Amino acid sequence: MTFFKKVFSKTDTPILSNEDFWNWFIKNEKSFFNTVKKQSNIEENFFDKISPKLNELKEGFFYLTGMLDDNTVEFVLTADGTIKNFIFVEQLVNEAPQIKGWKFTALKPPMEDDKFGIEMAGYKINTENIFFYSNDDPNQPDEIDITLVYEDLNDENRSTISNGVFIFLDNYLGEINFATLIDNVTIIGRDKIEKEPIPVNKLKSFLIWREKEFVEKYENATINIENHKHSIFKGESENGKPLFAAINTELLAWNNKASHPWMLKFELFYDGSKNDGLPEGSMFELLDTIEDEMISELKDINGHLNIGRETAENVRTVYYACNEFRESSKIAQQILKKYKCNLDMSYEIYKDKYWQSLAYYK
Repeated sequence: MTFFKKVFSKTDTPILSNEDFWNWFIKNEKSFFNTVKKQSNIEENFFDKISPKLNELKEGFFYLTGMLDDNTVEFVLTADGTIKNFIFVEQLVNEAPQIKGWKFTALKPPMEDDKFGIEMAGYKINTENIFFYSNDDPNQPDEIDITLVYEDLNDENRSTISNGVFIFLDNYLGEINFATLIDNVTIIGRDKIEKEPIPVNKLKSFLIWREKEFVEKYENATINIENHKHSIFKGESENGKPLFAAINTELLAWNNKASHPWMLKFELFYDGSKNDGLPEGSMFELLDTIEDEMISELKDINGHLNIGRETAENVRTVYYACNEFRESSKIAQQILKKYKCNLDMSYEIYKDKYWQSLAYYK
């Protein structure tokens, strides 16, 4: 499978829903099929047409395409590893129509061939020359910290090899597995080995075992934060500006933090130039209104724990620890759309099993 491209341009034809996109796709699918099969001006006849339509629907869609067999084009929609976009890729593919000659796939699937490999800048990266071992930390026993060994790694090729190894893992393990099952990755040469390395074709089974163990350990972990009180902190930012925070320090002391390993981080941007970087008046009220909306939608009973917020230097940052990332992504996107005309907002979702993002409040 080839042809990887980020979508970025816009067109005049509005695509406002998944249904709109697929209706448009159906009208063009025969032309697209012939283009991919014949390898005929794919950039112009496929990429340049489909990219702006996907981008109108939502930024952050990527794709791969190629012939699955002589009569079938596979169209793989991906999020390029961006966790917050996984659910939207999955929804788009789930709503795809049945079209003869097409297979639609959400997120890059894992490779079933244990002989899989890639080549980058003349270096071969495959299941025969990559090894791994797990690093265990008794203070963070649920972290999946992997060291990967590539025998010919050196200072000169480190950047190329590291990039190649990540691309290899993304394809070998599959996009969602690589993004969600591993917490930390270190790449070394054979001269830095500290443990007996294991062939990388054993990594899939290792990760499946660790994930099963993790799920069983925390499947009944819950906490009621209804009566928790937030502690108020006042300090200075790195630039010497006033910083205020309201943090649920009782929640930060919870022993089962790893049961909610996904950190949802909202950033709300405002103009605080007249108040030393802090909001005032109607803007202060708007920020509180948006935060109230978050609290009403992101409920702790559904696995979304409000840790608290920081306000400084024209930004209010709100943190939620979540037990999954799909519903969190959908709700965050809904809130962003609802208030995008009122102020600039952004959000991200990332793996943080031990809530290190807020460790300085413990």
